[in-house]
Amino acid sequence: MKNRVRLLAVDIDGTLLDSTYRLPEENLKALRRAHAAGIEVVLATGRRHSFALSIAQQLGFDLWLISSNGAITRSLTGEYFHRDFLPVSAAREICACTTDFRGHMVITFDTEQKGALVLEHLEVLTGSIRRWLEKNSEYIDFVRPIENALTRDPVQTMFCGPIQRMRQLEVVLAGSPVLPSVTVLKTEYEARDLCILDILNRDCSKGHALRRWAEFRGFVPAEVVAIGDNHNDLEMLNFAGLPFIMGNACEQLKQNGWELAPSNDDCGVAAVVEKVLG
Repeated sequence: MKNRVRLLAVDIDGTLLDSTYRLPEENLKALRRAHAAGIEVVLATGRRHSFALSIAQQLGFDLWLISSNGAITRSLTGEYFHRDFLPVSAAREICACTTDFRGHMVITFDTEQKGALVLEHLEVLTGSIRRWLEKNSEYIDFVRPIENALTRDPVQTMFCGPIQRMRQLEVVLAGSPVLPSVTVLKTEYEARDLCILDILNRDCSKGHALRRWAEFRGFVPAEVVAIGDNHNDLEMLNFAGLPFIMGNACEQLKQNGWELAPSNDDCGVAAVVEKVLG
């Protein structure tokens, strides 16, 4: 295996980080060993680039970040490789068909200042989502109605809330005429009763972004390892010739026959790197 692997793509939350959102020393050392062995490391996350940057910088070497579930591919120094925005017309259609879910909606833009995250209000966003918003407070702007913020193409629209509430939204989206022109990616945490639905441009995902990067670098799927834990990692895992899922992965991923690594609290990423390096 070690002679075949040239690219290692690693999800962040639920995979690289443990359940307390810390980067275990074992995972850190393992990725540094992979880098030293000549394997290129890419982090692929649903986080915005700026919110993932502090994690990537801990690794101590240059790498590229696939962020916002594949919409942005950017270096640690800020250089862009690719951006895939949601057309403002599609974003407006989403707003029009989801009026009952406005309190769960966040629109994100590719900027590093106030207005990167736009909401109508914070009345129904609680728990870990509220804590995430508090950490990003300097980037938040409140606009009501939220359509007024759509003066340019956003990165995505995002809906966050309890699992049952987001399942109701999935039904609404399934019946919307905008569905064929967008991609809906789901991240679900049953233990926290939290579901995040990211709506991006058509054919935008971690998998599409990883394929684009691998082709640019001259890597074929058989030379790519991917590690993930949730629904939004599906396309990335399907692309990789050597997919691994975490022991804490959602049940749907465990039905695909992919190799199971230890959980994120048991340093599953380090275990995969150990196997890759032999």
